[in-house]
Amino acid sequence: MIYKSYQIENKIENLKQNLTLIYGENIGLVNDFRFKIREHHKDCTILNFTQDEILKNENLFYNEVYNTSLFGEKKIILILETSEKIFKFIENISIKKISTKVFFFARELEKKSKLRYLFEKDKDKIIIPCYKDNDLTIKNIITKSLREYSGLTTQVINMIHENSGNDRNKLNNEILKIKTFFTDRQIKLNQLQKLLNLKEEEDFNLLRDASLSGENLKTNELLNSDILEKERMPFYIASINQRLSRLKELDDKNYPDAIDNLKPPIFWKDKPIFLQQSKIWNKKKLNLAIAKIYDVEIKIKSNSNLKNETIFKKLLIDICNLANAA
Repeated sequence: MIYKSYQIENKIENLKQNLTLIYGENIGLVNDFRFKIREHHKDCTILNFTQDEILKNENLFYNEVYNTSLFGEKKIILILETSEKIFKFIENISIKKISTKVFFFARELEKKSKLRYLFEKDKDKIIIPCYKDNDLTIKNIITKSLREYSGLTTQVINMIHENSGNDRNKLNNEILKIKTFFTDRQIKLNQLQKLLNLKEEEDFNLLRDASLSGENLKTNELLNSDILEKERMPFYIASINQRLSRLKELDDKNYPDAIDNLKPPIFWKDKPIFLQQSKIWNKKKLNLAIAKIYDVEIKIKSNSNLKNETIFKKLLIDICNLANAA
């Protein structure tokens, strides 16, 4: 049974069948569906598998699908990176009646795809194609996501749209940046223009991640490359503080499933470095780093005569050293 993405996007509860395939070129939309499914089923045990994991151990997959909890706990299963290789497994579980909901996520599938045909022809299965967003869709997402912010003019909406194109993944990242920076919920055009400068943003992210990863040489090299701007110090501090806070949410669970369960989700490009950092930072070091950031933020806000750039650079060096501490 085929559903249009807009029919389900805000009505996840309508995914009542036990087998659902969500696929398409719009990876941002596919990821949004994944997040909303998790939210809707947060009272359930959520199990994550990749297709490769299933192919390596099919019995484990079958056991999870067919076996119900002795304690009556509900569970759902999310299968990532689905392709034709998993067709026989889906076909096998289609034969038996199961009580577990299984969601499959895939990239583009050809029109002649056996997977597509299997889900499209059967009323007991759901398939949702995720096509590229258009200008109207993207602008509607911007308006809805930032509706509580003052200064959300047509010019601002167009600027965010032009910077993101029709890439929902990129748009979600930009909206997260805006919410992090404009904590007073007042969007100022001149600050937004600087915030959306991708080159400066990428440069700072490299510096932030080098410091949090304990890479001394790379941190010092980037600190000497003049990539910091005085007027963006509040954003830099907020960015580091946010990363440390997200690491603290892991509660010492340094494995991919814990990262997948974070809400809001970690941007897909940040997952590898985030996982690496999660293995470096424990609660004690995180609390010390957050305290250091708080002290620096107070100093910068309370005394405009201080050399803020020097103070901030020392903070990054201190964090880098703390990352390497036992």
